[in-house]
Amino acid sequence: MKIAEPATGLVVDRAADLAPYVGAELGTSGWIALEEADVLAFAELSRDRHWVHTDPDRARSEAGLPGVLVHGFLALALVTELGNQCYTVRAARRWTNYGMERLRFTAPVFPGDELRLRLTLDALGPGPGGTARLDLGCTLERRRGGRPALVATWIVLVEDS
Repeated sequence: MKIAEPATGLVVDRAADLAPYVGAELGTSGWIALEEADVLAFAELSRDRHWVHTDPDRARSEAGLPGVLVHGFLALALVTELGNQCYTVRAARRWTNYGMERLRFTAPVFPGDELRLRLTLDALGPGPGGTARLDLGCTLERRRGGRPALVATWIVLVEDS
């Protein structure tokens, strides 16, 4: 996996300081590329060894693909790291990945494709246990254009210190 260029994002002191950014973009990550070795390693780890992800010759001949297809869940797994490039809450003591809503894999990703995350703050409110709940709009863009690789609403709980 290669990160092609760094990114800088929004920095705030506390989760409540994000309130003025509801409805706005928090940041865009740097570009990252997955390699075929990443896809094969994920296939073993996840036990999703379908030939479309593991056999480039068969993927070309039977599915008409240029090679193996990146697992959607592997692309999704990048969201946390790329999201960390988009914004920072300095006083955050704990972050909890609370889940995803409206997750869609909207375009195929192949090894070597470059991806980046565009992150918006769709909502900010109280979460369970005194946390702040962030509803983050995620768009995993492909450098070669067209439709994004995935879109989702990511729900994160933040506990400030």
